[in-house]
Amino acid sequence: MQVRQLFDNGTFSFSYLLIDDARRAAVLIDPVSERLERDLRLIHELELSLVYVLETHVHADHVTSAAALAERTGAKTAASRLGAACAERHLQDGDALQFGLTTLRALETPGHTPDSLSFFVSGHVFTGDALLVRGTGRSDFQDGDSDALYDSIIQKLFTLPNDTLVWPGHDYHGQSVTTIAEERRHNPRLAGKTREEFRAIMQALELAPPQRIHTAVPANLRCGRDNGARAERS
Repeated sequence: MQVRQLFDNGTFSFSYLLIDDARRAAVLIDPVSERLERDLRLIHELELSLVYVLETHVHADHVTSAAALAERTGAKTAASRLGAACAERHLQDGDALQFGLTTLRALETPGHTPDSLSFFVSGHVFTGDALLVRGTGRSDFQDGDSDALYDSIIQKLFTLPNDTLVWPGHDYHGQSVTTIAEERRHNPRLAGKTREEFRAIMQALELAPPQRIHTAVPANLRCGRDNGARAERS
């Protein structure tokens, strides 16, 4: 399986195109509306059949292009059973998604939001806003819960094999990939930290709300349909 990491510098967001080489089938994780044409062009250039468009959660900082991608490629949209009702497939912990000869599994990793998912395939985990490189997603809006986030990372993600590559949903510091072993050892919010210490760290962040939260969340609950026309002109 190939992993193509795609970046949106307006929101510091990563999208991921996963490619099954044997059948030229693909999935796209967390697409960004402003990058719709770039993503479609890459899919066409690589002669891929897009099977699924996956969301790790209902995003507050960017609008998804999931619906537009599905309409233009025939792919199916998929998200958490607790997330956007517009998705064609609703996932829960352990559900398998097949594309070509590759199987991707959904892991429920709530905490950043209740509907947060990660996606695992041998050697790789795509963690959305749950686990970042030397950080984590925030838990102070959209019904976030620092205790749930701690459990998701410690009890689920950190039990994956040490050499599993961690592909995060965002990069703010010029680091695009890490491993489970690295984060278990070096993540300043988690390494050697108790639940109470993690909770205190998260409460002390005092971050400003995402600038687009009031438009992004409603649009993403509709799989980005309200943003489709603008994205296609970008």
